[in-house]
Amino acid sequence: MTKKSVKGFSKLSKEAKIEWIANEYLDGDEECVGLLKSYWHNDSKVQKIHDEFIENTISNFYIPFGIAPNFLINDEIFCVPMAIEESSVVAAAAKNATFWMNRGGFRAEVISTTKVGHVHFAWYGEYQTLLTFFESIKHKFIEETNDLTENMRKRGGGILDVQLVNKTSDEPNYYQLMAKFETCEAMGANFINSILEEFSKILQRELENSDLTEADKKVLIIMCILSNYTPECLVRAEVSCPIESLTEGTDLSPEEFAKKFEQAIHVAKIEPYRATTHNKGIFNGIDAVVIATGNDFRAIEACGHTYASKDGSYSSLTHVDITDGIFRFWIEVPMALGTIGGLTALHPMVKFAHQLLGKPNAAQLMKIIACVGLAQNFGAVRSLVTTGIQKGHMKMHLLNIINQLGGTPAERDKIKDYFSDKVVSHKAVVDYFCALRGITQDELQNQNK
Repeated sequence: MTKKSVKGFSKLSKEAKIEWIANEYLDGDEECVGLLKSYWHNDSKVQKIHDEFIENTISNFYIPFGIAPNFLINDEIFCVPMAIEESSVVAAAAKNATFWMNRGGFRAEVISTTKVGHVHFAWYGEYQTLLTFFESIKHKFIEETNDLTENMRKRGGGILDVQLVNKTSDEPNYYQLMAKFETCEAMGANFINSILEEFSKILQRELENSDLTEADKKVLIIMCILSNYTPECLVRAEVSCPIESLTEGTDLSPEEFAKKFEQAIHVAKIEPYRATTHNKGIFNGIDAVVIATGNDFRAIEACGHTYASKDGSYSSLTHVDITDGIFRFWIEVPMALGTIGGLTALHPMVKFAHQLLGKPNAAQLMKIIACVGLAQNFGAVRSLVTTGIQKGHMKMHLLNIINQLGGTPAERDKIKDYFSDKVVSHKAVVDYFCALRGITQDELQNQNK
C-alpha cells in the first residue's frame, strides 16, 4: 500500500497523530495504539511535561533507571543514579565502586571549566589589517554585551576572553572570533549562542563605520555557534593502592595482574580499534549518569572522543602508572555539564537524581561522573585480563534471554540455578528452556508468534 504524506502533522493532537499513524502505516492495528497509550504517564500533568520536551510526541520510551551505591569520592559516599538500557553496566559500576571504597576510594578534581564558542566569518583583506582593527574594538565585545551577561556575572561567570583566530591556512579568507566563557552551574548553550550572535552584529557594524577601505569593510558572517569541544572544561579522577591489594577474586599474582592491566591500557593507547571499544566502555558509565541527571550525552561523547584524538590519533582516555609498588589509574576527560536549566528543572526523575546526589553543583557533578567512567573502565579491563568479558556480561544478559522466551518465575529460577556455574550462551539457554518445557525449538517458535 502506498503511504500518504501529511500536512500539518505537528498541529494535530496527540490522539490524532496516533490515529493517523495507525491508519496509514499500521493497518489500523489497535494493539499498537494500545501499546503507545500504555506508556503514557498516569498523571496528566507529568505527561504534559514529557510531551513538551520534544516535537510530535506520541508516547514515552522507557529505559531503566538504576542505582550504583558505594562510590567513595573525596571521602564522601554517593549513591549514583544511572539510566541505561545495557545490562551489566550498573552492576559493574557498583561492583568496582565497592572494590575501590575498600582501597581509599576515588580522588577527583576539576582542572578547569572554560567553555568556547565561535563567530565564523570570511574577510577578504590583509590579516594584519584585520588584527589591528580587532584589537581596537575588542573591548566593545565585552562592554556592549553587559546586559546579556549581567546575571551570569552575578553568579561569577561571563565572558573570559575574545580572540581573533586566523584560519586562512586551512580555508581562504576564513577567520574566527573565538570567545571563552564561564557559565557556572548552567551548561550555557543559549547564553553563549546569544552572545556570539551579538558579537557578529558588533563586528559588522564596526567594520561598516570604520575608516578602512570599502573592500576591507566587507565581511561575510558564516555562522555563530558554541563548540561542544571543551578541552578546557576538564575533570580528573584517580584511584591508587599497593599492587598487592589488586588481585581480589583473580587467579593472577599481584605482579601479573598489574603487568597485564598496564599492557591492556597501553594497547588502548596505540591501537584505535581497541581504543574505540575501550572508550565506549568508559562512556557506558558516563552517559548513564549524564542521562539520569538531565544533561546532553551526545555533546559529552562528541567532546570526549575529540579529546581522545587531540594528539593526532585516537587513544585511551584512561592512564595507568606503576611505580614503587603503587598502582595508579586515572582519567582526564572534558565534560561540559549543567545543574540548572533544561531538564534539570522539569523532568521529575532528573530532579530526583540531583536530590539523590545531594544537589551537586556543576563541578561536583563533573567529579562524580568522571569517577563512574573510571570505575567502569577499571572493571572492564580487569575482566578482560582475567576471566574475560563475556562471563559477567552474559550472566547479566541471561534475564533478557529468559524474558524473550517468555519464561515463568519458576522457570527463571531453575534456569538461573542451572547456569550458575556454566557458560551462558543464547543457544544453551534456549536448549535448556525447551528441555524444561519438554518442547522442540519449532514448538517454542510457534508459541512465541
